[in-house]
Amino acid sequence: MRLVYTNRTYILSPFAYIFKYQLLLLTGTGLGYNSGAMSYDLVIKGGMVVTAEATWPADVAIQSERIAAVGLDLPGEREIDATGKLVIPGGVDVHVHLEMPIGRFRSADSFFSGSRAAALGGTTTIIDFVEAAPDQPLVEALAARRALADPQVVIDYALHMTLGPAEIPRLDQLPDVRAAGCRSFKLYMAYGFCLSDGQMMQALEAVQAVGGMPVVHAENWDVICTLVARHLAHGRTQPHWHPRSRPDIMEGEAVGRVIDIATLAGAPLHIFHISCAAAAQQLAAARQRGLPVTGETCPQYLFLTQEAYEAPGVAGALPVCAPPLRPLADQAALWAALGRGDLQIVATDHCPFTQAEKATGLADFSQIPGGVPSIEMRLAAVYDGVRRGLLTENQWVALCCTNPARRLGLPGKGEIVPGFDADLVIFDPQREKVLSTDTLHEQVDWTPYAGLRLQGWPIVTIRRGEPIVVNGEFVGQAGSGRYLLR
Repeated sequence: MRLVYTNRTYILSPFAYIFKYQLLLLTGTGLGYNSGAMSYDLVIKGGMVVTAEATWPADVAIQSERIAAVGLDLPGEREIDATGKLVIPGGVDVHVHLEMPIGRFRSADSFFSGSRAAALGGTTTIIDFVEAAPDQPLVEALAARRALADPQVVIDYALHMTLGPAEIPRLDQLPDVRAAGCRSFKLYMAYGFCLSDGQMMQALEAVQAVGGMPVVHAENWDVICTLVARHLAHGRTQPHWHPRSRPDIMEGEAVGRVIDIATLAGAPLHIFHISCAAAAQQLAAARQRGLPVTGETCPQYLFLTQEAYEAPGVAGALPVCAPPLRPLADQAALWAALGRGDLQIVATDHCPFTQAEKATGLADFSQIPGGVPSIEMRLAAVYDGVRRGLLTENQWVALCCTNPARRLGLPGKGEIVPGFDADLVIFDPQREKVLSTDTLHEQVDWTPYAGLRLQGWPIVTIRRGEPIVVNGEFVGQAGSGRYLLR
């Protein structure tokens, strides 16, 4: 039986509903049932609580931004009826790119529009990125990114610090970054941020030395560049050639290689946006050896295939992202990996660009700005795996809420436990939504999921005890989110 202290010095068992569906309390004077004498600020009544570990009928009480109690017949000054609904922790998306500059473009969602769309989709915490300018102190870059985000965000957020080749001589700054509350560090095996294997080892050792978590984009950039040049030299300029320049076998190779380097460095590791069976298999094999590695996949790899690149004109350019979409067999393999626990997190890599911006690369697929919008549909999309029998409800919550909070060190997030932040979602398993630019709220003029019908959608989102989405309508305010010191 799991016992957790509440902020009222009681000891709470979330599994005590077994005993006549009452919350069992152990006080300093003895054992007794909750009398319900205290009235809480807000109580979610009559729902089915779903966590990563268990499912049971209970009320959830909130006091002063925190979860105060979980039980039955809890009284509240305000109450929300969740009868027939699921009550889950707020979603945690550990991989988003808001207002991210790429070349001459900037990703379409601002910190306000992106965090609002996240909230409407049941996500209450996100992690974005910091990229320092040349010779800019890393803590200064962190402060600048916070200054951009803080007045806009409607949910809580944290940041990953990007370490490219220019940062290798400045790894002695990592203790200051860690002291400023930034615990995770993005390492690339692609693009201008690509680290050589030797630089990767140095970065992993430095991150490990400050107790940080390395998060890695794993692809083989040398092979990619060679294949891109070859295709373009033969006039193969269409989006069709995008996945053929980033083969799955080389993504698997890169995942295996960085795991080996991390093992040598004695560092833990989290692999971003795994797109294919080859990469998932490398991760599973490493975990079977007891290595401290985890991996994520994203909705685009679970719902789209590389056939999307065959669409004519700009439509074929829209879903360009990296790693690319893969064949249907890889999609099935990723769902199976989630069900087995071989992949531990579903994040989004949300990084949308407009149709006009995507169209600028039609004469050269390698110049299409990469990224797709998924920040709003993630929670409901993964629930589709529950409806299809591929996941349990508890796995759904683990993948979208609990595992990302635990792995990336987000304090008080991702669980329904007294003393944790009151980040909660009331999810209607019967609510249907057909995805389109009219029903989604990302600040972009297309969605790769147009026409996708999902059954199950969040109807109330509560961030630190404050409802910010009610009956599917956003009622929060810009700047009400907080930066999370990790």
